[in-house]
Amino acid sequence: MSKYKIVILDGSLLDRENYQQALNETDDFEVVASSSDAEDGYKLICENKPDLVVMDIVLGSYDGFELLERLKRENVKCKFLVISALKSDGFIQKAFDLGISYYMLKPAILDLVVKRARAVIKDNLSTRKLIDESAKHDKEIEEKLSNIFLTIGIPAHIKGYQFLREAIKITMTEPEIINSITGELYPSIAKRFSTSASKVERAIRHAIEVAWNRGKIDNINQLFGVNIYTPNDKPTNGEFIALITDKMLFEGAS
Repeated sequence: MSKYKIVILDGSLLDRENYQQALNETDDFEVVASSSDAEDGYKLICENKPDLVVMDIVLGSYDGFELLERLKRENVKCKFLVISALKSDGFIQKAFDLGISYYMLKPAILDLVVKRARAVIKDNLSTRKLIDESAKHDKEIEEKLSNIFLTIGIPAHIKGYQFLREAIKITMTEPEIINSITGELYPSIAKRFSTSASKVERAIRHAIEVAWNRGKIDNINQLFGVNIYTPNDKPTNGEFIALITDKMLFEGAS
């Protein structure tokens, strides 16, 4: 049986590699090309004539909206699955108006990416939802993390809050990345927030220090159900990220 051809367009190398691996491990998909650039993506689509394009809106040269407009204007026939961190209803509606089949929010669960790709290919979507169930899942994770951070005393206005939240969300979908926190996790977060890996590391460390300085150690121990920390026993960034990630996964937030 011939496989469905897929082109992946995403500004994140990590996301491109993850999508490619997940899709290529199936019996029905083959990733034939990938790029971070919209102009290059246009050429790849025209050359390969894929059955499906898995793409982000944030790309090099120009954005995904302009690419979709160009392909629509030139009557290039293709199906599109958008996976993006852009959450506003306006952006999502615009993407649907330009002919996409489905819209998922980052960070996306890889198993769900494969399922949605199959559904798009087979036109097996019962309705064109503007917000995929992954959006509901993302909201649930955001709420749980917000409650955890509030409990342990990490305020939402500091940068480390955002970076720590992103680190946990990424680690939930890619647990092995915790073993490469400096080489992969920090750079991945830095790219998404247009900053440096060293600033991400320092900001997360500062967020943990804020929690400890506020003296909410009892809250932290109660949260995890065991007395694992004292005021003089701060965890490393990696230990703290892994601890919260494990709690989220244990409670079924994955």
